[in-house]
Amino acid sequence: MKKLVQPTLADVRKWPATVSVPQAAAAIGCSKSHLYELVRRGESPVKTIQLGNRHVVITADLVRLLSGEPNATRSEAAA
Repeated sequence: MKKLVQPTLADVRKWPATVSVPQAAAAIGCSKSHLYELVRRGESPVKTIQLGNRHVVITADLVRLLSGEPNATRSEAAA
């Protein structure tokens, strides 16, 4: 099995609109199983879309997380 190399923020900005959970986990610096568990519990730090029994991560939200921008949904909820 091929291990994913942790990409830079510049790399992530060039990715397509959505990416796989393993690819997003590599960018975040966690294991894919950990990120899958967070998605399952509804505690993922990034927005995901469910496609059947598969999830994909929204790249724009991954960029937001990696650049340290506040989570729009949390700040809107607090308002």
